[in-house]
Amino acid sequence: MRRKSLKVKVGENLYIGGNSPISVQSMLNIPCNDIAGNVNQAKKLESLGCNIVRVAIPNMDAIKLIPKLKESVTVPVVADIHFDYKLAIESVNAGIDKIRINPGNIGDESRIKMVVNACKSRDIPIRIGVNSGSLEKSILAKHGAPTPQALCESAIYHVKLLEKFNFNSIVISLKSSNVNYMVESYKLIADKVDYPLHLGVTETGTERIGIVKSAIGIGALLLEGIGDTMRVSLTSDPVNEVCAAYDILKSLNMYNKGIKLISCPTCGRTRIDIINLSNLLEKRLKDCDKNITVAVMGCAVNGPGEAREADIGIAGGNKEGLIFKKGQILRKVPEKYLLDELMKEIENM
Repeated sequence: MRRKSLKVKVGENLYIGGNSPISVQSMLNIPCNDIAGNVNQAKKLESLGCNIVRVAIPNMDAIKLIPKLKESVTVPVVADIHFDYKLAIESVNAGIDKIRINPGNIGDESRIKMVVNACKSRDIPIRIGVNSGSLEKSILAKHGAPTPQALCESAIYHVKLLEKFNFNSIVISLKSSNVNYMVESYKLIADKVDYPLHLGVTETGTERIGIVKSAIGIGALLLEGIGDTMRVSLTSDPVNEVCAAYDILKSLNMYNKGIKLISCPTCGRTRIDIINLSNLLEKRLKDCDKNITVAVMGCAVNGPGEAREADIGIAGGNKEGLIFKKGQILRKVPEKYLLDELMKEIENM
């Protein structure tokens, strides 16, 4: 059962929390002085289904990005703010949809209050972004390390600070590069507040290992009903973050748009090139938004039998294969025609 949380509005028509769908986020990684590059990347992310785009605002010149992005995409745009509270205020004035601040490095209470007042004036939510590298010195000294308890304590402190200023349009994240710490941190905070939670493992590394870490951390929490929005953080093209996020959601049956591809790992019984067929099929189906499961199986053992629940699939034989639908064999096809014949069946579904 999904954790109950408050519903926070972001932009014109997107909500985080409550019974809203889990939203996928990514962050632009083009230098902030390249406005055209940022706009093009944001458009690309939006076309892939990214629900929220975040952009770093490291200086006042970067504020120019905000109206240009707002003119170019319809998804909400979030300003990522560190150190300078004035950047948050000017981002609000420039039309940003949401502010992400790291309260540990934004300054004293008076500065936080000015950011809150600016956001309240435009009905803009704030994400409290706590991570292991930004804990307050006192909290770090108390716990001795950026433990889950320390991350949770920091988040609670800043939640109470925003509430002190009568502000509750809040989203929370507690990110760590340690997957175990990340999972435990979110479990702790989930029991203490009812604000929506933004999931993510931070500093995961390059694409391969980063996807593994993110799938474990984010997936573990989603399986327990924790999480309202998410980002797969990778040292890679943000496009890969969005694709990986949706792959995680599809694997958990939390997103029903697009192909679910299943394929066997192959063994000594395999007599057709399942690895190549699977890779080619994945590429040909990447833009297909049909909500179906497609199976690519190496032999009769895990063909129509084991994959009988697939909507459509192939099972290999000796340089040939069977095309089957819901476990029922349709016909036998030579290996070189298998992929084309399978695609015809999918197109007609």
